[in-house]
Amino acid sequence: MKFIQYYLDCLSHASYLIGDETTGRAVVVDPQRDIAEYLADAAELGLRIELVIETHFHADFVSGHLELADAAGATIVYSSVAAPEFDFMGVEDGQRISLGEVSLEFRHTPGHTPESMSIVVYEHPGAAPYGVLTGDTLFIGDVGRPDLLASIGFTATELAESLYTSLHEQLMPLPDATRVYPAHGAGSACGKNLSADLSSTIGDQKRTNYALRAPDKQTFIDLVTEGQPPAPGYFVYDAILNRKDRALLHEAELPPAMDYRQATAALARGAMLIDGRSPEEFAQGHLRGAINIGLAGRYAEFAGSVVRPDTDIVLVTAPGQELEGKNRLARIGFDRVIGYLADPERTIFEHRDDVRVASRLTAADFGQRAAQIDGLQIVDVRNRGEAAAGMIPGAVNIPVRQLPDRVGELDPNAPTVVYCAGGYRSSVAASLLRQRGFADVSDIVGGYTAWTDATQNA
Repeated sequence: MKFIQYYLDCLSHASYLIGDETTGRAVVVDPQRDIAEYLADAAELGLRIELVIETHFHADFVSGHLELADAAGATIVYSSVAAPEFDFMGVEDGQRISLGEVSLEFRHTPGHTPESMSIVVYEHPGAAPYGVLTGDTLFIGDVGRPDLLASIGFTATELAESLYTSLHEQLMPLPDATRVYPAHGAGSACGKNLSADLSSTIGDQKRTNYALRAPDKQTFIDLVTEGQPPAPGYFVYDAILNRKDRALLHEAELPPAMDYRQATAALARGAMLIDGRSPEEFAQGHLRGAINIGLAGRYAEFAGSVVRPDTDIVLVTAPGQELEGKNRLARIGFDRVIGYLADPERTIFEHRDDVRVASRLTAADFGQRAAQIDGLQIVDVRNRGEAAAGMIPGAVNIPVRQLPDRVGELDPNAPTVVYCAGGYRSSVAASLLRQRGFADVSDIVGGYTAWTDATQNA
């Protein structure tokens, strides 16, 4: 058996290639939308990708099932409960598919979504399970959140009840040595306690996973429905898009280059300028109205949090990163990248009347400003769980994922300081507030970590 786990750090997303060397037959499970790596690895290993298997309709990224089906001539597989708008093969609970020596058993595990399923992998006939691909049903240290589909007719309690049954009847009875391979790791908004580990075993999870240790169903429901982080705004959009027969991504195709005149004309028509440089570079000079979402961080996730999917996008990146920017946005279905700003450094130099700098404060600078300015508006854009562990006095907590919908809670005329844990999210949030008309916005370099260090050492 060939078994490869792929991990996409910027979306905390795991996908898998499973192949049988005796027959050359292979499957890919939960692929990302840009598929070149799967095709290259399969070709190098002498494998044919025959099936593209989806554990469920994903909400946090647009999956590459349509792209792989087109490129490899593969069949798309979902649970028989699913009803996508394209051709697929539905598999029943308990159904097995043989690749040769390697076989796959499908177990329906609803709860995170109604159509969720897990895949038990057997390396040889008659052998104990090698592992189980659990999608978003069981994570390392957590289980799938049941509250993401409330807006389309499913209550968190109903799905949590299904999730409890799936875990206890379909996954926990597997042998303790069975390896667990989930679809996500730490940093994903698909759960609240995901581990940085990329695999575990059923036995280890029974011993250590807080949700599996719940003594009864009601306790489990209470645990998994409380304290979930706010979901990025694009989640429902992606959950619906993954059901549709949408346009394919052409991952090698650059968006058009745009000069200053073309870019500003697009902005005047309602396009959004996303600047993918670092917060430090952005602060030194950027075009008016740009939102800073650094490519070095969780770029697509935060773009999907502060930009609507029906918005045209113009990219600003360092030279050579334009294609990366386009493809990373495409991973969440944001396909309306209409171009990129050619030679941004020269453009900024030649159009200095349209250039702005961003105020960034050290922790010491912030302390002085807080002492001198009455009515200073302090905004903590971390998630609720982070803020619960401690906040700067006087701050209001509005997670960056909620900021576009809650910006009306803030005074655009008040001097404002934004902070997060380290400075990435605060630059996103501060640039969004400036784009929304806030006149005096700064963020704290190093965020809450730098502030706590400064106050402890004072």
